[in-house]
Amino acid sequence: VQLQASGGGLVQTGGSLRLSCLTPERTFSWYQMGWFRQPPGKEREFVASIRFRDAKSRLADSVKGRFTISRDAVKNTVYLQMNSLKPEDTAVYYCAASREWSVLPERFVSWGQGTLVTVSS
Repeated sequence: VQLQASGGGLVQTGGSLRLSCLTPERTFSWYQMGWFRQPPGKEREFVASIRFRDAKSRLADSVKGRFTISRDAVKNTVYLQMNSLKPEDTAVYYCAASREWSVLPERFVSWGQGTLVTVSS
């Protein structure tokens, strides 16, 4: 199943972006969906995830207070609202779906193609 991520772009420090991830399947087919990012020259890291049955979410410490994750079950879409962006948020952002409650990339079985977020200083 191919997820479709969108919404990346170039933004100045302090700006905002909203990423979207559309899943062809009904969202309740998945236990959770999440966002990961891979900064240039670094490994992929967990950003946020949301559990569908109760909208419980988790955020990486580096984005708490700035990013929020939400889901729209009708539209089969998960969003990542990113505020107060910093240059260190620059990365390719990937959405992914999992059938369990985990922050480990290997536990996510379906991935989107990635969308580039660039934050200029």
